[in-house]
Amino acid sequence: MPLEGFGVFQIPDLAQCEEVTYNAIKVGYRLIDTAASCKNEEAVGKAVNRAISDGLTTREELFITTKVWVSDMIDEDTAYKAVETSLKKLNLKYADLILLHQPMKDYFAAYRGIEKACKDGLTKSIGVANFYPEVLANFCETVKTIPAVNQIELHPFFVQADALENMKKYNVIPQAWGPLAEGKHGIFTDAELTEIGKKYNKSAAQVVLRWNVQRGVSIIPKSVHVERMQQNLDIFDFELSAEEMEKIAAKDLGHSEIVNHRDPAFVKMLHTWKV
Repeated sequence: MPLEGFGVFQIPDLAQCEEVTYNAIKVGYRLIDTAASCKNEEAVGKAVNRAISDGLTTREELFITTKVWVSDMIDEDTAYKAVETSLKKLNLKYADLILLHQPMKDYFAAYRGIEKACKDGLTKSIGVANFYPEVLANFCETVKTIPAVNQIELHPFFVQADALENMKKYNVIPQAWGPLAEGKHGIFTDAELTEIGKKYNKSAAQVVLRWNVQRGVSIIPKSVHVERMQQNLDIFDFELSAEEMEKIAAKDLGHSEIVNHRDPAFVKMLHTWKV
């Protein structure tokens, strides 16, 4: 799995999503991350197949991730069928990674469903998303197949060092959704991040992305602008010092200001959200 990929969350316009995904592949991204709940799998599939047809890449070079939503996490068969539905929408024979999107409903049964999908060749690997330390620990102590990946919110304002340490114990790869904090906290103009960036002729955004990569975190930033896509990829020609890494991590608020997964009202809302 590439360390850096391209996410398509919050690109609901299918024509735009197709064009943006195609441009991302053209720029050089090889990991494309979508989900049933993004409601744009068809557009991603069209972009992927178009890029292959145009000779920009091959299916083997690409790493395609999608996710099973809460409404399909009710039993093994429903989760399995959700994988089949996603592949049909993507117009692909297999995915490279299927994740359970949330630790909700019967996620143990749903996981058995995607385990079966993996055994049947519908996906090369399986994992989870938004499984925080205590949930992930219980999960890994229970299931037969340790998740390859756990995709959670990770950025300088929500460092989650305990989550990373817990994943390391179970040999689960951390992947960051919202690695740029969805633009919150003035992250693109932050004075300290900008100052660090000047040293390397990089932007604050590039510094933030590099920081996560140096922590061993896979990242999936999103942008609809080609220039920003290129900039987000251009983070592998410099290395932050230990002091800079600590300075960036010191911005940690200790909680998310994007979403609170421990809020009962939020959990209830996700249970009613159909895809």
